[in-house]
Amino acid sequence: MVSSPHEAMHRIFQHDTQLFSRVSKVLGFDLPAPDSVTILPTDLTETGPVERRVDTLLRLDSAEHGGFILAIEAQGKKDTAKPASWAYYTAFLWTKYRLPTALMVVCQDHATAEWAQRPVASGPPQLPTLTLRPLVAGPHNMPLITDPAEAHADLVLAALSAITHAGDPDIGAILKALSTALRDEHEDIADPIIEFTAQGLGNRPAKELWRNLVAVDLSFYKSYIAEEIRDEGRVSAYAKAILTVLEQRGIDVPADARRRITDCHDPETLHTWLARAATASSAAAIFEDE
Repeated sequence: MVSSPHEAMHRIFQHDTQLFSRVSKVLGFDLPAPDSVTILPTDLTETGPVERRVDTLLRLDSAEHGGFILAIEAQGKKDTAKPASWAYYTAFLWTKYRLPTALMVVCQDHATAEWAQRPVASGPPQLPTLTLRPLVAGPHNMPLITDPAEAHADLVLAALSAITHAGDPDIGAILKALSTALRDEHEDIADPIIEFTAQGLGNRPAKELWRNLVAVDLSFYKSYIAEEIRDEGRVSAYAKAILTVLEQRGIDVPADARRRITDCHDPETLHTWLARAATASSAAAIFEDE
């Protein structure tokens, strides 16, 4: 079954078809921005009974540099069968469109990213024939966008930063920067970013923080995230989110600090502590100046 993080990691490139050009700069390839990008059908099924589908498929065209095909795959874990599938995709697309074909793999953990970017040859060592070298985007090379101004400058890239760093100890600061950057945006712009980020976080503890940030910082947002917060009760959700963020970041929460958090019933105070939890060096630090 396809997971929500899997969908977010590649569909975000369909939402903003110019995103790959900006990501390529981040990853050190700095490809020229295309004049146009076309979303292509992802079905690679042949006339026979075998069915194959790539996650996202784009055609990027430039008057100066011509066009090329970009296949984007979201990969949640190591899979020894995948390199052969990826090689098939690229060879098939190269044959079908008669255009240079590239493959990018988007990951959320270092081990999967390291595995995915290893060159894999189709033939024996003496005859490699076709060698697969995917471009990999993941927590090892995507930027940690923790500055709201930087997040505001490229909201979609900031959302991808949050998705690829979903398990990172700094995810709280990334999400806070993104929610702050979205405050002044029109709903039509903010809503897809909020949804992609929520999907990309999956069932990780960071999703709880994002749900709270959305409910507090983005009061205009009316989707299921905000409704869940209201249904659960704002105060208890705040306390749970604070503890989750601290624990996810590897920060010890002594019994007295835990009790102080769970016994607090002031939403404004809890909101302040939640914001501090994203960057605090210790549990005691969230109570500073109080």
